Amino acid sequence: MRERTWLNWAMHVGFYLLLAASALRLVSRHGMSAQTVTSLAVCGLLALAYAAGIVWWHRLGRQGRLVWLGGVAAVWLALVVLAPSFSWCAVPLLFLCLRLLNAHGFAVAAAALTLVVIVAQLEIARELDVSLILAPVGIAAMTAVIFGELQRESAARQLLIDDLISTRGTLADSRHRTGVLEERERLAREIHDTLAQGLTSMGILLQAADRMWAADPAQARAHVRRAAAAAADNLAEARRFVRDLQPPGLVDVTLPEALARLCADAGETGPRVRFRLAGEEYPLAPEVQAALLRVAQAALANVRDHAAPAADPAADPAADPAADPAAGVTVTVTLSYLDGEVTLDVFDDGVGFAEPAPAPGRGYGLRAMRDRLAEVHGVLVVESAPGEGTAVAARVPAAWPPRAPDGGAA
Repeated sequence: MRERTWLNWAMHVGFYLLLAASALRLVSRHGMSAQTVTSLAVCGLLALAYAAGIVWWHRLGRQGRLVWLGGVAAVWLALVVLAPSFSWCAVPLLFLCLRLLNAHGFAVAAAALTLVVIVAQLEIARELDVSLILAPVGIAAMTAVIFGELQRESAARQLLIDDLISTRGTLADSRHRTGVLEERERLAREIHDTLAQGLTSMGILLQAADRMWAADPAQARAHVRRAAAAAADNLAEARRFVRDLQPPGLVDVTLPEALARLCADAGETGPRVRFRLAGEEYPLAPEVQAALLRVAQAALANVRDHAAPAADPAADPAADPAADPAAGVTVTVTLSYLDGEVTLDVFDDGVGFAEPAPAPGRGYGLRAMRDRLAEVHGVLVVESAPGEGTAVAARVPAAWPPRAPDGGAA
Protein backbone atom coordinates (compact mmCIF):
# COMPACT_ATOMS: atom_id res chain seq x y z
CA MET A 1 0.00 0.00 0.00
CA ARG A 2 1.28 3.43 -0.96
CA GLU A 3 1.56 5.51 2.21
CA ARG A 4 0.81 9.20 2.67
CA THR A 5 4.32 10.63 2.51
CA TRP A 6 3.27 14.11 3.58
CA LEU A 7 1.53 12.75 6.69
CA ASN A 8 4.53 10.64 7.65
CA TRP A 9 6.88 13.60 7.44
CA ALA A 10 4.42 15.78 9.35
CA MET A 11 4.50 13.28 12.21
CA HIS A 12 8.30 13.08 12.08
CA VAL A 13 8.60 16.87 12.26
CA GLY A 14 6.00 16.95 15.04
CA PHE A 15 7.95 14.38 17.03
CA TYR A 16 11.13 16.46 16.95
CA LEU A 17 9.23 19.68 17.72
CA LEU A 18 7.64 18.05 20.77
CA LEU A 19 11.03 16.66 21.75
CA ALA A 20 12.64 20.11 21.48
CA ALA A 21 9.78 21.81 23.34
CA SER A 22 9.98 19.29 26.18
CA ALA A 23 13.76 19.73 26.41
CA LEU A 24 13.44 23.53 26.59
CA ARG A 25 10.75 23.23 29.27
CA LEU A 26 12.97 20.89 31.25
CA VAL A 27 15.94 23.28 31.12
CA SER A 28 13.82 26.35 31.92
CA ARG A 29 12.19 24.65 34.92
CA HIS A 30 15.13 22.76 36.43
CA GLY A 31 18.28 24.33 35.01
CA MET A 32 21.32 22.27 34.08
CA SER A 33 21.22 19.88 37.00
CA ALA A 34 22.68 16.39 36.87
CA GLN A 35 19.23 14.89 36.22
CA THR A 36 18.61 17.45 33.49
CA VAL A 37 21.88 16.55 31.77
CA THR A 38 21.01 12.85 32.04
CA SER A 39 17.56 13.51 30.62
CA LEU A 40 18.99 15.52 27.75
CA ALA A 41 21.42 12.70 26.97
CA VAL A 42 18.57 10.20 26.84
CA CYS A 43 16.64 12.73 24.73
CA GLY A 44 19.53 12.83 22.26
CA LEU A 45 19.63 9.02 22.18
CA LEU A 46 15.89 8.96 21.45
CA ALA A 47 16.32 11.51 18.64
CA LEU A 48 19.12 9.44 17.07
CA ALA A 49 17.15 6.19 17.38
CA TYR A 50 14.10 7.77 15.79
CA ALA A 51 16.21 9.28 12.95
CA ALA A 52 17.83 5.88 12.29
CA GLY A 53 14.39 4.38 11.70
CA ILE A 54 13.50 7.17 9.25
CA VAL A 55 16.73 6.75 7.27
CA TRP A 56 16.66 2.93 7.20
CA TRP A 57 12.88 2.54 6.95
CA HIS A 58 12.76 0.76 3.58
CA ARG A 59 15.67 -1.53 4.46
CA LEU A 60 14.40 -2.67 7.82
CA GLY A 61 11.43 -4.67 6.59
CA ARG A 62 8.33 -5.32 8.68
CA GLN A 63 10.06 -7.26 11.47
CA GLY A 64 12.92 -4.77 11.62
CA ARG A 65 10.47 -1.89 11.93
CA LEU A 66 8.65 -3.57 14.80
CA VAL A 67 11.97 -4.06 16.61
CA TRP A 68 12.87 -0.44 15.95
CA LEU A 69 9.47 0.74 17.26
CA GLY A 70 9.95 -1.30 20.44
CA GLY A 71 13.41 0.21 20.98
CA VAL A 72 12.16 3.78 20.43
CA ALA A 73 9.24 3.18 22.83
CA ALA A 74 11.58 1.78 25.48
CA VAL A 75 13.95 4.77 25.27
CA TRP A 76 10.98 7.15 25.36
CA LEU A 77 9.56 5.41 28.43
CA ALA A 78 12.91 5.75 30.20
CA LEU A 79 13.00 9.42 29.25
CA VAL A 80 9.49 9.98 30.61
CA VAL A 81 10.53 8.36 33.92
CA LEU A 82 13.43 10.84 34.13
CA ALA A 83 11.44 13.86 32.83
CA PRO A 84 7.61 13.51 32.63
CA SER A 85 7.40 16.57 30.35
CA PHE A 86 8.48 14.36 27.44
CA SER A 87 5.24 12.37 27.70
CA TRP A 88 3.51 14.32 24.90
CA CYS A 89 5.86 12.74 22.36
CA ALA A 90 3.39 9.86 22.66
CA VAL A 91 1.23 11.33 19.85
CA PRO A 92 3.75 10.67 17.01
CA LEU A 93 4.53 7.30 18.60
CA LEU A 94 0.81 6.49 18.49
CA PHE A 95 0.88 7.22 14.76
CA LEU A 96 3.81 4.81 14.31
CA CYS A 97 1.88 2.13 16.19
CA LEU A 98 -1.06 2.64 13.84
CA ARG A 99 1.21 2.19 10.81
CA LEU A 100 3.03 -0.89 12.05
CA LEU A 101 0.63 -2.83 14.31
CA ASN A 102 -2.57 -4.69 13.64
CA ALA A 103 -5.87 -3.64 15.24
CA HIS A 104 -5.34 -5.65 18.46
CA GLY A 105 -1.73 -4.57 18.86
CA PHE A 106 -2.64 -0.95 18.22
CA ALA A 107 -5.37 -1.03 20.88
CA VAL A 108 -2.93 -2.37 23.47
CA ALA A 109 -0.22 0.13 22.48
CA ALA A 110 -2.67 3.06 22.52
CA ALA A 111 -3.90 2.12 26.00
CA ALA A 112 -0.31 1.79 27.28
CA LEU A 113 0.81 5.12 25.79
CA THR A 114 -2.26 6.89 27.17
CA LEU A 115 -1.65 5.44 30.63
CA VAL A 116 1.97 6.62 30.55
CA VAL A 117 0.88 10.14 29.57
CA ILE A 118 -1.73 10.26 32.37
CA VAL A 119 0.77 9.12 35.02
CA ALA A 120 3.38 11.60 33.75
CA GLN A 121 0.93 14.51 33.83
CA LEU A 122 -0.21 13.61 37.34
CA GLU A 123 3.43 13.46 38.37
CA ILE A 124 4.02 16.97 37.06
CA ALA A 125 0.86 18.34 38.67
CA ARG A 126 1.50 16.48 42.00
CA GLU A 127 -2.22 16.62 42.74
CA LEU A 128 -5.26 14.82 41.37
CA ASP A 129 -6.99 16.65 38.53
CA VAL A 130 -9.66 14.86 36.49
CA SER A 131 -8.78 16.91 33.41
CA LEU A 132 -5.32 15.38 33.45
CA ILE A 133 -6.96 11.99 33.00
CA LEU A 134 -9.68 12.92 30.54
CA ALA A 135 -7.50 15.08 28.27
CA PRO A 136 -4.97 12.33 27.36
CA VAL A 137 -7.82 9.85 26.81
CA GLY A 138 -9.64 12.29 24.52
CA ILE A 139 -6.50 13.20 22.61
CA ALA A 140 -5.59 9.53 22.17
CA ALA A 141 -9.11 8.70 20.98
CA MET A 142 -9.23 11.57 18.47
CA THR A 143 -5.73 10.79 17.22
CA ALA A 144 -6.58 7.13 16.72
CA VAL A 145 -9.83 7.91 14.89
CA ILE A 146 -8.28 10.54 12.60
CA PHE A 147 -5.23 8.48 11.74
CA GLY A 148 -7.33 5.35 11.32
CA GLU A 149 -9.68 7.11 8.90
CA LEU A 150 -6.76 8.48 6.90
CA GLN A 151 -5.27 5.00 6.78
CA ARG A 152 -8.59 3.53 5.62
CA GLU A 153 -9.00 6.17 2.90
CA SER A 154 -5.46 5.59 1.74
CA ALA A 155 -6.07 1.84 1.50
CA ALA A 156 -9.35 2.38 -0.38
CA ARG A 157 -7.70 4.83 -2.78
CA GLN A 158 -4.83 2.46 -3.44
CA LEU A 159 -7.29 -0.37 -4.09
CA LEU A 160 -9.12 1.86 -6.56
CA ILE A 161 -5.86 2.77 -8.27
CA ASP A 162 -4.92 -0.90 -8.53
CA ASP A 163 -8.34 -1.68 -10.01
CA LEU A 164 -7.99 1.15 -12.52
CA ILE A 165 -4.54 -0.05 -13.54
CA SER A 166 -5.86 -3.59 -13.94
CA THR A 167 -8.86 -2.33 -15.92
CA ARG A 168 -6.62 -0.23 -18.13
CA GLY A 169 -4.52 -3.28 -18.89
CA THR A 170 -7.65 -5.32 -19.65
CA LEU A 171 -8.99 -2.59 -21.94
CA ALA A 172 -5.65 -2.38 -23.72
CA ASP A 173 -5.70 -6.15 -24.31
CA SER A 174 -9.30 -5.94 -25.50
CA ARG A 175 -8.48 -3.10 -27.91
CA HIS A 176 -5.53 -5.09 -29.20
CA ARG A 177 -7.67 -8.18 -29.79
CA THR A 178 -10.37 -6.07 -31.44
CA GLY A 179 -7.80 -4.47 -33.70
CA VAL A 180 -6.42 -7.87 -34.67
CA LEU A 181 -9.92 -9.16 -35.48
CA GLU A 182 -10.77 -6.04 -37.49
CA GLU A 183 -7.54 -6.35 -39.45
CA ARG A 184 -8.23 -10.03 -40.14
CA GLU A 185 -11.73 -9.14 -41.30
CA ARG A 186 -10.34 -6.40 -43.55
CA LEU A 187 -7.78 -8.73 -45.10
CA ALA A 188 -10.46 -11.40 -45.55
CA ARG A 189 -12.60 -8.94 -47.50
CA GLU A 190 -9.64 -7.76 -49.55
CA ILE A 191 -8.59 -11.31 -50.40
CA HIS A 192 -12.15 -12.32 -51.28
CA ASP A 193 -12.82 -9.26 -53.44
CA THR A 194 -9.48 -9.20 -55.21
CA LEU A 195 -7.11 -12.16 -54.99
CA ALA A 196 -9.77 -14.86 -54.81
CA GLN A 197 -11.74 -13.37 -57.70
CA GLY A 198 -8.58 -12.84 -59.71
CA LEU A 199 -7.47 -16.43 -59.17
CA THR A 200 -10.92 -17.62 -60.24
CA SER A 201 -10.66 -15.62 -63.46
CA MET A 202 -7.17 -16.96 -64.06
CA GLY A 203 -8.44 -20.50 -63.56
CA ILE A 204 -11.29 -20.02 -66.05
CA LEU A 205 -8.96 -18.50 -68.62
CA LEU A 206 -6.33 -21.21 -68.26
CA GLN A 207 -8.94 -24.00 -68.45
CA ALA A 208 -10.35 -22.41 -71.58
CA ALA A 209 -6.85 -22.13 -73.06
CA ASP A 210 -6.13 -25.78 -72.28
CA ARG A 211 -9.33 -26.95 -73.96
CA MET A 212 -8.78 -24.78 -77.04
CA TRP A 213 -5.02 -25.29 -77.41
CA ALA A 214 -5.25 -27.76 -80.27
CA ALA A 215 -8.39 -26.43 -82.01
CA ASP A 216 -7.66 -22.68 -81.82
CA PRO A 217 -4.08 -21.92 -80.69
CA ALA A 218 -4.44 -18.19 -81.26
CA GLN A 219 -7.49 -17.90 -79.02
CA ALA A 220 -5.83 -20.15 -76.44
CA ARG A 221 -2.77 -17.88 -76.33
CA ALA A 222 -5.08 -14.87 -75.94
CA HIS A 223 -6.62 -16.54 -72.88
CA VAL A 224 -3.13 -17.19 -71.48
CA ARG A 225 -2.17 -13.55 -71.97
CA ARG A 226 -5.30 -12.42 -70.17
CA ALA A 227 -4.51 -14.85 -67.36
CA ALA A 228 -0.99 -13.38 -67.14
CA ALA A 229 -2.47 -9.86 -66.94
CA ALA A 230 -4.78 -11.04 -64.14
CA ALA A 231 -1.77 -12.48 -62.33
CA ALA A 232 0.02 -9.12 -62.60
CA ASP A 233 -3.04 -7.34 -61.19
CA ASN A 234 -3.19 -9.81 -58.30
CA LEU A 235 0.48 -9.21 -57.59
CA ALA A 236 -0.23 -5.47 -57.42
CA GLU A 237 -3.10 -6.17 -55.02
CA ALA A 238 -0.86 -8.28 -52.79
CA ARG A 239 1.70 -5.48 -52.64
CA ARG A 240 -1.06 -3.01 -51.82
CA PHE A 241 -2.01 -5.09 -48.76
CA VAL A 242 1.43 -4.36 -47.39
CA ARG A 243 1.34 -0.67 -48.25
CA ASP A 244 -2.41 -0.25 -47.51
CA LEU A 245 -2.86 2.00 -50.54
CA GLN A 246 -6.00 2.49 -52.63
CA PRO A 247 -6.89 -0.18 -55.24
CA PRO A 248 -4.74 -0.18 -58.40
CA GLY A 249 -7.95 0.14 -60.42
CA LEU A 250 -8.36 3.69 -59.08
CA VAL A 251 -4.80 4.86 -59.64
CA ASP A 252 -4.81 7.82 -62.08
CA VAL A 253 -8.44 7.18 -63.11
CA THR A 254 -11.85 8.23 -61.86
CA LEU A 255 -14.38 5.85 -60.34
CA PRO A 256 -16.57 5.76 -63.49
CA GLU A 257 -13.49 4.97 -65.61
CA ALA A 258 -12.44 2.23 -63.21
CA LEU A 259 -15.94 0.69 -63.26
CA ALA A 260 -16.10 0.88 -67.05
CA ARG A 261 -12.75 -0.91 -67.29
CA LEU A 262 -13.91 -3.51 -64.76
CA CYS A 263 -17.08 -4.17 -66.76
CA ALA A 264 -15.11 -4.51 -69.99
CA ASP A 265 -12.69 -7.00 -68.43
CA ALA A 266 -15.53 -9.01 -66.88
CA GLY A 267 -17.32 -9.22 -70.23
CA GLU A 268 -14.35 -10.90 -71.89
CA THR A 269 -14.58 -14.11 -69.87
CA GLY A 270 -18.13 -14.23 -68.53
CA PRO A 271 -21.51 -12.56 -68.91
CA ARG A 272 -22.26 -9.59 -71.13
CA VAL A 273 -21.65 -6.52 -68.95
CA ARG A 274 -22.83 -2.98 -69.68
CA PHE A 275 -21.87 0.10 -67.71
CA ARG A 276 -24.06 3.19 -67.30
CA LEU A 277 -23.31 6.51 -65.63
CA ALA A 278 -26.18 8.63 -64.31
CA GLY A 279 -25.92 12.15 -62.96
CA GLU A 280 -23.06 14.62 -62.97
CA GLU A 281 -19.84 13.23 -61.51
CA TYR A 282 -18.39 14.94 -58.42
CA PRO A 283 -15.38 14.16 -56.22
CA LEU A 284 -15.63 11.32 -53.70
CA ALA A 285 -13.35 10.33 -50.87
CA PRO A 286 -10.87 7.52 -51.71
CA GLU A 287 -12.54 5.31 -49.08
CA VAL A 288 -15.93 5.67 -50.79
CA GLN A 289 -14.49 5.02 -54.27
CA ALA A 290 -12.62 1.95 -53.06
CA ALA A 291 -15.72 0.56 -51.34
CA LEU A 292 -17.90 0.98 -54.45
CA LEU A 293 -15.27 -0.53 -56.75
CA ARG A 294 -14.88 -3.54 -54.43
CA VAL A 295 -18.66 -4.00 -54.26
CA ALA A 296 -18.84 -3.97 -58.05
CA GLN A 297 -16.05 -6.57 -58.27
CA ALA A 298 -17.76 -8.84 -55.76
CA ALA A 299 -21.18 -8.44 -57.38
CA LEU A 300 -19.81 -9.32 -60.84
CA ALA A 301 -18.03 -12.33 -59.34
CA ASN A 302 -21.32 -13.48 -57.85
CA VAL A 303 -23.01 -13.13 -61.24
CA ARG A 304 -20.34 -15.25 -62.86
CA ASP A 305 -20.62 -17.91 -60.15
CA HIS A 306 -24.37 -18.00 -59.47
CA ALA A 307 -26.41 -16.22 -62.14
CA ALA A 308 -26.55 -19.20 -64.56
CA PRO A 309 -27.22 -22.91 -63.95
CA ALA A 310 -24.25 -25.25 -63.99
CA ALA A 311 -23.39 -26.48 -67.47
CA ASP A 312 -24.27 -30.07 -68.29
CA PRO A 313 -22.13 -31.30 -71.22
CA ALA A 314 -24.06 -34.56 -71.35
CA ALA A 315 -27.25 -32.68 -72.14
CA ASP A 316 -25.63 -30.85 -75.07
CA PRO A 317 -22.66 -32.75 -76.50
CA ALA A 318 -22.07 -30.03 -79.06
CA ALA A 319 -21.60 -27.35 -76.47
CA ASP A 320 -18.24 -25.59 -76.38
CA PRO A 321 -16.35 -26.98 -73.36
CA ALA A 322 -14.54 -23.68 -72.95
CA ALA A 323 -17.73 -21.63 -72.74
CA ASP A 324 -18.60 -19.95 -69.42
CA PRO A 325 -22.08 -20.95 -68.16
CA ALA A 326 -22.77 -17.29 -67.38
CA ALA A 327 -21.95 -16.19 -70.94
CA GLY A 328 -25.64 -15.96 -71.75
CA VAL A 329 -26.38 -13.64 -68.84
CA THR A 330 -26.56 -9.87 -69.28
CA VAL A 331 -25.45 -7.57 -66.45
CA THR A 332 -26.06 -3.85 -66.16
CA VAL A 333 -23.87 -1.84 -63.78
CA THR A 334 -25.20 1.65 -63.05
CA LEU A 335 -23.34 4.32 -61.09
CA SER A 336 -25.57 7.24 -60.09
CA TYR A 337 -24.42 10.54 -58.63
CA LEU A 338 -27.37 11.92 -56.64
CA ASP A 339 -27.79 14.82 -54.24
CA GLY A 340 -26.10 13.73 -51.05
CA GLU A 341 -25.40 10.12 -51.98
CA VAL A 342 -23.94 7.82 -54.61
CA THR A 343 -25.62 4.58 -55.65
CA LEU A 344 -24.27 1.54 -57.45
CA ASP A 345 -26.75 -0.92 -58.96
CA VAL A 346 -25.74 -4.28 -60.41
CA PHE A 347 -28.63 -6.10 -62.12
CA ASP A 348 -28.43 -9.42 -63.96
CA ASP A 349 -31.13 -11.37 -65.81
CA GLY A 350 -29.88 -14.71 -64.56
CA VAL A 351 -31.68 -17.50 -62.73
CA GLY A 352 -32.06 -15.54 -59.47
CA PHE A 353 -32.74 -17.26 -56.16
CA ALA A 354 -35.34 -17.51 -53.43
CA GLU A 355 -32.97 -17.67 -50.46
CA PRO A 356 -29.19 -17.35 -50.55
CA ALA A 357 -27.73 -20.86 -50.49
CA PRO A 358 -23.96 -20.58 -50.93
CA ALA A 359 -21.94 -23.58 -51.91
CA PRO A 360 -19.67 -25.15 -49.31
CA GLY A 361 -16.70 -22.91 -48.63
CA ARG A 362 -18.37 -19.93 -50.35
CA GLY A 363 -20.92 -17.30 -49.35
CA TYR A 364 -18.61 -14.65 -47.94
CA GLY A 365 -19.32 -12.14 -50.71
CA LEU A 366 -22.57 -10.51 -49.54
CA ARG A 367 -21.41 -10.21 -45.93
CA ALA A 368 -18.08 -8.76 -47.08
CA MET A 369 -19.90 -6.19 -49.26
CA ARG A 370 -22.14 -5.13 -46.36
CA ASP A 371 -19.19 -4.84 -44.00
CA ARG A 372 -17.19 -2.82 -46.51
CA LEU A 373 -20.07 -0.41 -47.10
CA ALA A 374 -20.70 -0.09 -43.36
CA GLU A 375 -17.18 1.33 -42.98
CA VAL A 376 -18.26 4.33 -45.08
CA HIS A 377 -21.79 4.47 -43.60
CA GLY A 378 -23.27 2.79 -46.66
CA VAL A 379 -25.95 0.10 -47.01
CA LEU A 380 -26.49 -2.85 -49.33
CA VAL A 381 -29.85 -4.15 -50.57
CA VAL A 382 -30.21 -7.44 -52.48
CA GLU A 383 -33.42 -8.37 -54.30
CA SER A 384 -33.97 -11.57 -56.26
CA ALA A 385 -36.58 -14.12 -57.25
CA PRO A 386 -36.27 -17.45 -59.08
CA GLY A 387 -36.19 -16.85 -62.82
CA GLU A 388 -36.23 -13.06 -62.49
CA GLY A 389 -32.57 -12.24 -61.99
CA THR A 390 -30.87 -10.45 -59.14
CA ALA A 391 -30.41 -6.78 -58.23
CA VAL A 392 -27.67 -5.60 -55.88
CA ALA A 393 -27.95 -1.96 -54.81
CA ALA A 394 -25.33 -0.07 -52.77
CA ARG A 395 -25.93 3.41 -51.33
CA VAL A 396 -23.19 5.55 -49.80
CA PRO A 397 -23.33 9.14 -48.48
CA ALA A 398 -21.41 11.47 -50.76
CA ALA A 399 -19.80 13.34 -47.83
CA TRP A 400 -17.02 11.36 -46.15
CA PRO A 401 -16.04 11.44 -43.42
CA PRO A 402 -19.46 12.53 -42.09
CA ARG A 403 -19.48 15.83 -40.18
CA ALA A 404 -20.49 16.09 -36.55
CA PRO A 405 -23.00 18.77 -35.46
CA ASP A 406 -20.15 20.93 -34.14
CA GLY A 407 -18.45 20.88 -37.52
CA GLY A 408 -15.82 18.24 -36.69
CA ALA A 409 -15.54 14.78 -38.16
CA ALA A 410 -18.01 12.34 -36.67
